[in-house]
Amino acid sequence: MSKQVINISDVKKSSTGFNHVVKAGDFIFLSSQLSTDLKTGEIIPGEIKQQTIKTMENIKYLLSHCHCSMDDIVKIVIYFRHPKDRSAINEVYKQYFTRGQEPAKISIQAASPIEGIDVEIEATAFTLHTS
Repeated sequence: MSKQVINISDVKKSSTGFNHVVKAGDFIFLSSQLSTDLKTGEIIPGEIKQQTIKTMENIKYLLSHCHCSMDDIVKIVIYFRHPKDRSAINEVYKQYFTRGQEPAKISIQAASPIEGIDVEIEATAFTLHTS
């Protein structure tokens, strides 16, 4: 199985030593995403629904550069700060998947070390598409 780092020209590279997207065989691994502007790396604060939408849109954008869609995601891990936010996160989350095709999901309550971030999401996709 080969490993390939997928660099997306208009996505700001991390200064902390990670790649946004790594392909291994037919799997696409996304580093956890936050409510950030992918081009500048700036945090976009907001209420939990807005943070979740921006985070999911970042995932969708990164996948699109791998010729994948949200329905290619096989596993999602959601880290969230406040238990009270779980239902709002889930309300946004379910809008991104075809009903019945949702990925395996893990939700973990955890505090982000980044000020103003209340949700962080990582995703793994499987695809037979070539990139």
